[in-house]
Amino acid sequence: MIELLHSKSGITKFQILIEVAAHQPNVRQKEIAEKIGVTPQAVSEYIKELVAEGLVYSEGRVRYRITKLGVEWVLENAADMKRYARYVMSDIISHVSTWTAIAEEDLEEGKEVYLNMDKGLLYVSTTGVTNATGTTISSAKKGEDVGVTDLMGLIDLENASITICRIPRVERGGSRNVDVERLRALAKSKAYIATVGVESLIALKRIGLEPHVMFGAKESVIEAAYHGLSSLVLAIDEEVPSILSRLETENLEYELVDLSIQ
Repeated sequence: MIELLHSKSGITKFQILIEVAAHQPNVRQKEIAEKIGVTPQAVSEYIKELVAEGLVYSEGRVRYRITKLGVEWVLENAADMKRYARYVMSDIISHVSTWTAIAEEDLEEGKEVYLNMDKGLLYVSTTGVTNATGTTISSAKKGEDVGVTDLMGLIDLENASITICRIPRVERGGSRNVDVERLRALAKSKAYIATVGVESLIALKRIGLEPHVMFGAKESVIEAAYHGLSSLVLAIDEEVPSILSRLETENLEYELVDLSIQ
């Protein structure tokens, strides 16, 4: 279990830091107490500890700010909790839930099968060398959907790579100012392509391709990455920062490429 969850005080400090960051500099201890379920006196004592530890800076009575060290502490523990949540979902909950997969062969009910992920989709068969196994809950023909329960082991996923391509806005030439040969080379290595903005869509069409997704691209490529699918995202200038921020929040690695013709 992650260190933060070892004690009630660790969790409470984390909650208080989040509230300080959200409402700084005017921090109302009574409101924090009501929100997280402790007394105002307890909030006051915790804030004193956070100040002493350098996680919060006091500007005077009821005026507090989270420090750089405090932000780093919150982010580190948030990342640990996210990993722990994924562990719970993959190693614990999976044992009592049913997953849906595609049958690679005719299957009978109650058959032990191997699971593997291919191009973002889950497949099962009675033969394989994967680390993940399960049991079918019904019969299924090849190519049909089939429920699998009693999952054991971890499903092997490829390390997904995400490439963000900066596309110039129409005022800077739009799709006509895109290095199409470089775009063509990048597109060959990605199984999943998303576009943000009309300029991005037209740039992709210039190399004879259509996007897999045009709307909700940020969430879509994140979901694809969790399924082992590498993505290429074409995004106009002003959309790039928010996409990068979202990927960093999810601790996903990416590369940024400017496709403007210099």
